[in-house]
Amino acid sequence: MPINKENNTQVLVTFPNDLLKEVEKYWHEKKLKNRNEAIRELIKRGLLEPR
Repeated sequence: MPINKENNTQVLVTFPNDLLKEVEKYWHEKKLKNRNEAIRELIKRGLLEPR
């Protein structure tokens, strides 16, 4: 499926291997569609936490 470039921006991010393993664990435990979805969900959760 093509990305709607009007509403989305692709970003290249480098993760330490141990952090990526945690993201992939989260992805599989939550049965999400793909790693990107897991990363977006984790970022949203982090942004919603009180500061």
